[in-house]
Amino acid sequence: MKGMMNALAGLLVAAVALGLPAHAAAAAGEQDPRGVVQSYYAAIDRKDYRAAYQHWDHQGRASGKSYAAFRKGFSTTAHSRVTTGTPTDADAGMSQRWITVPVEVHATLANGKRQHFRGTYTLHRVVEGVGAPAESERWHISSASLRPVP
Repeated sequence: MKGMMNALAGLLVAAVALGLPAHAAAAAGEQDPRGVVQSYYAAIDRKDYRAAYQHWDHQGRASGKSYAAFRKGFSTTAHSRVTTGTPTDADAGMSQRWITVPVEVHATLANGKRQHFRGTYTLHRVVEGVGAPAESERWHISSASLRPVP
């Protein structure tokens, strides 16, 4: 029994050395509304527009743009950073959940121009156990309201 425990401990040390908990932490963060918004901007910052698009409800369609238009909208963004506030206005319907996440967004364009926006993202998910696809049970962005800050 002691040998098995040592082997399991060795596997855990190897997993830590490989950085697996960071991946697990990222996946867990996407279950937190703030983590979803932060993950969205991280995808934009690394130019993974497909992953960013998938953060929107209905496989990206809730963004109101086709994937091509969405991608083009970020084509001049060199870097972005988001600060999230405390989620508010948690709302529930029959088997639906919505929550609003306040944000401050700072972006730098490829030409060096800096932009600053303030606003909110509203996230949506279906509660677990009602027979919805697993993807629907995760938080997704359903709408955004961002205004430029002078």
